[in-house]
Parts: sequence; C-alpha cells; structure tokens
Amino acid sequence: MSGEDRADPVAERLAAGAFVLVDKPRGPSSHQVTAWARDLLGVRTAGHAGTLDPNVSGLLWIGLGPALRLVPLVLEFPKTYVGALALHGAVPRDRLDRAVAEFVGPIFQTPPVRSAVRRERRVRTVHRFDLLEVDGTRILAQVVADSGTYVRTLAVDLGDALGPGAHLEELRRTATGPFGEAAAVPLAALADARAAARDGRPEALVGLLHPVHEVLREFPLVVLKDAAASAVAHGAPLAGGGVASVSRPFAAGDRVVLLSRAGELVATGVAQVASAALRPGAHGWVVGHLAVFADPARFPALWKRSRTAGPTPPAPAS
Repeated sequence: MSGEDRADPVAERLAAGAFVLVDKPRGPSSHQVTAWARDLLGVRTAGHAGTLDPNVSGLLWIGLGPALRLVPLVLEFPKTYVGALALHGAVPRDRLDRAVAEFVGPIFQTPPVRSAVRRERRVRTVHRFDLLEVDGTRILAQVVADSGTYVRTLAVDLGDALGPGAHLEELRRTATGPFGEAAAVPLAALADARAAARDGRPEALVGLLHPVHEVLREFPLVVLKDAAASAVAHGAPLAGGGVASVSRPFAAGDRVVLLSRAGELVATGVAQVASAALRPGAHGWVVGHLAVFADPARFPALWKRSRTAGPTPPAPAS
C-alpha cells in the first residue's frame, strides 16, 4: 500500500475491515446488491448476513474485506420484520390472537421450494409475533425471529392453523440485532458518497463504513494475557489461566470475543464454562470452537513446544 493510500481514511477503514448497512430495494437479489457494493467500493471480497428474497426490501448487512469473517457473528442476531398478511377468510379476533401466540417460541419450519438451502425440517425461534393492525382479513404484523426463519412460511402456517389459509403480501426487514433501518442507506446514497470521496470529500463514505467493533461490542469481551493471545492466534483453545479480564458476565455456550491487551481482535469462540467459574490461575480450557482473526505472524510464539505434542497451555502469567 502506498503512502497516499495510508493517508486515505476510506482505504484505511476498508483495509481494517468494515461493513455497510444497505436499504435493499425490491427487485435485485441480496447477492446482486452485495456484488454491486463490493465493486463500487473496490474491495475483493464482500458478503451479506441473512438473505432477503428479491421481492423483500429492508436492511441488508454487508461485510467488506476482513469484516466478511464477522458474518457468523451477525447471523446470531435475531432479525425483525414488518409484513402485510392476507387471510383467505374471516377469523374472529380472539381466535386470531390465540393462534398467533402459538407461533411464539421454537417452531418447526421447512424452507420453501424456491429456497437456496436444502429443504430439511429445522427448528427456529420466533421471539415476538405482534399484530400491529388488523382490518378484516388484512393484517400488519411485526416478527422478531432467529436468522433463517422464513416469514413467508410462517404466514402460510398461521393460515393453515386458522383454517382458511393465508399468504404474505409484502415484507420488509427493519432490523438485524442492534442495527436498525434508520442506519441503512439506499444504494444511490452509497454511490453518491463514493463519488464524493473520489472528489476529495471522504467524510460521508467513512461515516457509512462501520468499523468491526460495532459488531464485537454486542458480545462479551475477553481480554487475554500476552502468552494466551499468542497461543490462540496460532489456533490453540483458551485456557483459564490466560484470561486477563471480561467485559460482562456470560454463560457456558455463549459466543465470546477474544482480544489482546492492546484491544486487537484475536478470535471468537464459544465459552465452555460460565464467566462466574473463572478463577485467577485456573487451569483447563474455557473457550473453544475458535474462529481466529489475528495474523499469527503478529503474535510470536511465547510457549514451549513439545516434540510429541502441540503447544502447551499458555502460562497463567505474562
């Protein structure tokens, strides 16, 4: 990278990894919108978290460059939708309310025939299913559900449970976890900001390129001692003695983010024990199933290597 590029705030943000929140219009696919953003911003890799069908609008989270590796984290956020449903026959309001309540919680779903994934029955959790307006057979509803929940299928299943049937007429995603549609921008605004940056006015585009820490801060942060950060960067699971501090309590099975003392993202993983069980100098693995983000070359090996075994657990103190 040239000295001129290093002075460019847009290039610096993209090199570090960034994401954009696009207000996807009806018509193009999520893949088409993602490719358009990738080419517009001049990055080699980009990917979205949560596919929106071509006829669905709303917030599309797009990771750029190194931020593409955050997609598994973003997919853990629930999605919020507002949709217009049409019942195929009149249903008493009290019966409608009871039926809707039955769809809150874990439900079985089979992806639609036109889905891009295998049509296998799976469980998804509907966290909320609120009727915003009911006008005869027309319903405006808000649904908060796990990633991978098919709201169109949910509408059909509701209609089947009620008897007369139902279908989804229109759908819009209004939020992905903490990221709401108020922060999303149309494609034209992203193009305008890119044009302004090329003319020497990068402020608008930098404001649209969200840094990765906006995703990371939504998860418990585990700060590692130096030797532990080095071991994790080279692929070792985290031992209890390598924990310097945690940002907030977490339970076994929760996704956590592992940082160096300098605040550099080292990896993400799944907690094997609750934070309350961590003790100074404790032994045993406490975070596993790692996705390593750090460049191992930036973390010199600080452990002793056995001729017959892999790296030993990092020393408790460093």
